[in-house]
Amino acid sequence: MVHQTISSSAARAASASTKSKIMNRLLWRLSRCVASAAIVGTLWGCASAPPYNPAREAGIAAPAPGALPGDNGPLPPALQRGKSRWVPVRWADLPGFTDDHLFEAWNAWIKSCERPGPTFAPLCAEVRRLSIGTGEEQRAWMMQRLQPYRVEPLAAGGPGASEGLLTGYYEPLMDASRLPGPGYTVPLYRPPAGLNQRRPWYTRQQIDTLPEARAALRGNEIAYVADPIDALILQIQGSGRLRIAEPDGSQHLVRLAFAGTNDQPYQSVGRWLLDQGATRDATWPGIRAWLAQNPQRMNELLWSNPRVVFFREEPLSELDAAFGPRGAQGVALTPGRSIAVDAASIPYGTPVWLASSGAQVNLQKLVLAQDTGSAIVGAVRADYFAGWGAQAGELAGRLKQPLRLWVLWPKQAETR
Repeated sequence: MVHQTISSSAARAASASTKSKIMNRLLWRLSRCVASAAIVGTLWGCASAPPYNPAREAGIAAPAPGALPGDNGPLPPALQRGKSRWVPVRWADLPGFTDDHLFEAWNAWIKSCERPGPTFAPLCAEVRRLSIGTGEEQRAWMMQRLQPYRVEPLAAGGPGASEGLLTGYYEPLMDASRLPGPGYTVPLYRPPAGLNQRRPWYTRQQIDTLPEARAALRGNEIAYVADPIDALILQIQGSGRLRIAEPDGSQHLVRLAFAGTNDQPYQSVGRWLLDQGATRDATWPGIRAWLAQNPQRMNELLWSNPRVVFFREEPLSELDAAFGPRGAQGVALTPGRSIAVDAASIPYGTPVWLASSGAQVNLQKLVLAQDTGSAIVGAVRADYFAGWGAQAGELAGRLKQPLRLWVLWPKQAETR
């Protein structure tokens, strides 16, 4: 690298000016993101590309319109990660690569850089600088620094071998009361004392029926909700937001974060209904419709899933409310740009190109692998974080469609 010699005072002045520009621009972007998130529950409203471009100052050239320069060199060998095979491809093979609004994903990438793995940590300074770059410069930087690999099962073979399954999850938002009372009778619990000493702990049915189980949980109630199905959904999603009414009449918003389970196996209540031939619609709207016709079977449905999730209460500031809960990587999730993966196939913090078309949504976009889940198993398997509230819940509850994934891995880096 060639360094230009300038005076010490001039260097300090230039550095201060650059830092000032970056800070002002970041504050402007952040204010827009928070305002947008407060309105629609996502970060999708920050759509204006800023004029200040650190990538250009760093000498990273933007690609010409409609071209993918540098996409014609020799491809590296395939890599193996756990039970997955990564097959190198051209950038032009990524569906919609030139069309995605990359700056939306940069929020999630910067979050991953709060706790990066050893492979991506060296890139985080550049990722942060590019948060105020244009989409063209972000794209050019990705092509310069990263290599795309198609993800497929290790035992893959034949057409369609690299196609998997995309589902969705979200952060429920519901009303609650700090104390039990009319309309609020279903408790949500902190982990009880001795939870890790007795494996597995009591089942859902035992918690509802055995005096010793109820006694072990007494005093661990965080709040009460109105609907046992809402409580079940909150436990399945692993976190949620509560508008809690306090005894003095005040209300405030808090987050319930995952804090442990009773170590019982998870069983899908939708699958239980399908296996019984009780319904053909195992979505949450379908389950609620079945319960409306069979209210006497509520406990039977709930007890078909023995797993219970315990929570911890966290304050929810205005800034925190613009992001989702912390995923398995330990960073806050970004609506529409964070996915849960099988960490044995895709490491946390990896940028991933996702393509999925179906009845619910068509997606061709950059996402970050930041979470996992007990049902997220396999090479080409992902859970799409849709955000929070009713609209996100509607999408997450119905999303089940084909999926293709490409990991974007630093050039010359080995899998770790």
